[in-house]
Amino acid sequence: MKQELEAMLAAMTPEVYERLATAVEIGKWPDGVALTQEQRDNCLQLVMLWQARHNDDPQHMTIGKGGEMVMKSKKQLKEEFGIEPEVTRINLH
Repeated sequence: MKQELEAMLAAMTPEVYERLATAVEIGKWPDGVALTQEQRDNCLQLVMLWQARHNDDPQHMTIGKGGEMVMKSKKQLKEEFGIEPEVTRINLH
């Protein structure tokens, strides 16, 4: 089983990874057919394993290279999206 999993991961292209990730996110295959729970579980496992090996620029709530879950703070996310902190200034004079 482990060898089969290794072979699948070795053969996965970034395009296949994207298709699996999208299928897990929306619960459907590209042709609109719904994933079964087993398919969703298996796809999610493959997506997470692929991320642990290839994700050099992990986004919020993804697995970074090396297997660590990346969780960013609100401040980090705001900086990434270029959102300036709102500061209220009151002139007292």
